[in-house]
Amino acid sequence: MDPLLVSWTRMGLQLSAADFVRAQIRRHELRDKVRKFFANYDLLLTPTLPVVAFRAGVSAQEGLKDSPVDYRNWSPFSSIFNLTHIPAASVPAGFTGEGLPVGLQIIGPRFADLRVLQASAAFEEIRPWGEIYPVL
Repeated sequence: MDPLLVSWTRMGLQLSAADFVRAQIRRHELRDKVRKFFANYDLLLTPTLPVVAFRAGVSAQEGLKDSPVDYRNWSPFSSIFNLTHIPAASVPAGFTGEGLPVGLQIIGPRFADLRVLQASAAFEEIRPWGEIYPVL
């Protein structure tokens, strides 16, 4: 198993039932904030990650050792939407100077999966990266 996943699982085993309930309350508060945002906007576009990609097979802890981003929260643009059950898709948006991929995340309101998929398809149509592969 991925070492980071194992460490998160071990941390989770230390939580009490009260900790779990507090986390659920916080998750519902976040969902409400996201719902209010989407009352005014159709979609939200963010980078997929706050850092450039690191090579395949490198753990987040190792790949981020020289980064200002902590390996335990290196996916802040996606984790909130996973927690709040909000549809999001990551689409290829280009490559770094080293040829590593850069992602664009397209997020929609709850239950707007089709809108997110349609926006993702539209972006991929105007920025076709399907035939470009990074050097491995």
